[in-house]
Amino acid sequence: MPGSAKYSDWSQVMTLIANAAEQDKHQSLLTMLMTPDEREVLIARVNICHELLQGELSQRQISQLLGVGVATITRGSNELKSHTQDEKEWLTTLLQKSAQDEGKE
Repeated sequence: MPGSAKYSDWSQVMTLIANAAEQDKHQSLLTMLMTPDEREVLIARVNICHELLQGELSQRQISQLLGVGVATITRGSNELKSHTQDEKEWLTTLLQKSAQDEGKE
């Protein structure tokens, strides 16, 4: 009889990623765990959050800009609404800093 899954909740996966990051292997880990399509979906989600937090475009405009459905934007918006203003400000700062850092390379 097979045992239970070794990773059964999100916090365990986050610990796995943190451990890989400590070894500077997080990119390898995520590349191995995610298909190219899943990585593209994650990139889209990051861009959705970035655009929603900037607040300059409507959901329809974001949908057209990123080539994703309005329902996908709405799900991202609803997820952001479930977080505190401090968390959203932190994410905004992180996304802006990461974009700036990436532009320097």
